[in-house]
Amino acid sequence: MNLLLITFSFPPAGGVGVLRALSLAKYLPENDVRVDVLTARNAPAVGRDLSLLQQVPSEVQVHRTWTLDLPFWLRKSVKKAITGGRGRPTPSSVPTAGKARNPVKRWIGNLLLPDPQIGWLPFAFPAAARIIRRRSIDAVLITVPPFSSAKLVVQLRRLFPDLPILLDFRDEWLTTTLDLVSFNNNARARKIAQDTEAEAVRAATAVVLVTEAARRELQARYPGLPSEKFVCIHNGYDAIPPSASAIASTSPGERRIVLTYIGSVYGSTAPGTFVEAVRGLPQEIRSRLHIRFIGHIEAPAYREQLLSLGDTIDLKGFMPQAEALATIRDTDYLLLITHDRINVAAKFYDYLGGGKPILGVVHPDGDVRRLLEETRAGRWADVNDPAAIRKMLQETVEMSGALVQPDFQRIAAYHRRPLTARYASLVKQLAGSDKKIEGVRHS
Repeated sequence: MNLLLITFSFPPAGGVGVLRALSLAKYLPENDVRVDVLTARNAPAVGRDLSLLQQVPSEVQVHRTWTLDLPFWLRKSVKKAITGGRGRPTPSSVPTAGKARNPVKRWIGNLLLPDPQIGWLPFAFPAAARIIRRRSIDAVLITVPPFSSAKLVVQLRRLFPDLPILLDFRDEWLTTTLDLVSFNNNARARKIAQDTEAEAVRAATAVVLVTEAARRELQARYPGLPSEKFVCIHNGYDAIPPSASAIASTSPGERRIVLTYIGSVYGSTAPGTFVEAVRGLPQEIRSRLHIRFIGHIEAPAYREQLLSLGDTIDLKGFMPQAEALATIRDTDYLLLITHDRINVAAKFYDYLGGGKPILGVVHPDGDVRRLLEETRAGRWADVNDPAAIRKMLQETVEMSGALVQPDFQRIAAYHRRPLTARYASLVKQLAGSDKKIEGVRHS
């Protein structure tokens, strides 16, 4: 069968946002699914990673169109002008609707909704229609964010009323991402986001989420649609699954214990409470820690918070994925920070595949906590409780030779190859049946 995968970002763009689309393009052909990829030629990205492009199979045809989106550095400058460089507040202080007092800032924030990447749609829609016709496409898969790409579901449904269209949410939008990460979250932005999501979900043949919490959240928002329309297929990792024989004991001896954080630092991973916890450690404990942050830091406020830790912290900046994951080899613990109750950062799965114990600074009711406990891959503390984070760090130093007891069978289930096989089965089921899922509305 023939699948069109629509994704705004794709290698050689770097960053974790491209990895789900890359894994689908990489492993779906193994499951007798021919893949065409439609992506933006000039999509903003934290960096370029040619090693990711080398993983795309030669039989996958990649179609690239232009987008009107701003370059990465300029988009961040505009966002800084709107936010003042402060970064997003944590969920406990998030207002129900963001308010910009400066009318110029408010105008800029309202100019491009639901997100700045909407400038891709005038190019993406005609390209998608052309590919569907010329390449005999049997099904379309659209992965978001950027959430503006969800509008393509409705546009394509009008043109191809019987074509199976899957909408893939890498992040839940309205409950968490809109407040924690989005360019704008005022009342107008929220209304447009709600309308965009509702139209896309109803027009899609199936909606795929990457966590059970996100699946439940989205399904509850649309009680009139059948539950089987909402499917959970997790993210995953691409390394050789870890095993007990391959993992050495974490025993740094007299040297400093290395904690490594891999990934961007932005609203949902704001480091404030973690920094507060580290600053409050006894000096003899703090002196044993060497904390590395690898990745783009979105807001100057976050950089200032981290740099306040002095020689305890080491900011490495963006690295290509292979280089960043290679640092796991000389890491004692992998550090995860998230304020998000519903979404699970893609780097969590790379941490699982890395085989080193995880220290999670997480939402106590979130899916990250559940996955940590399910896989027994590490320990966690409440992201809103600096005292609990401090206690976890102190115990980590004092018990530096102790191992967690991972469940390697459960961890192996999160490899991208078997997860993509599940995706292939879903796509084939939808494309091979004349009977559409009951209750799907076509515009």
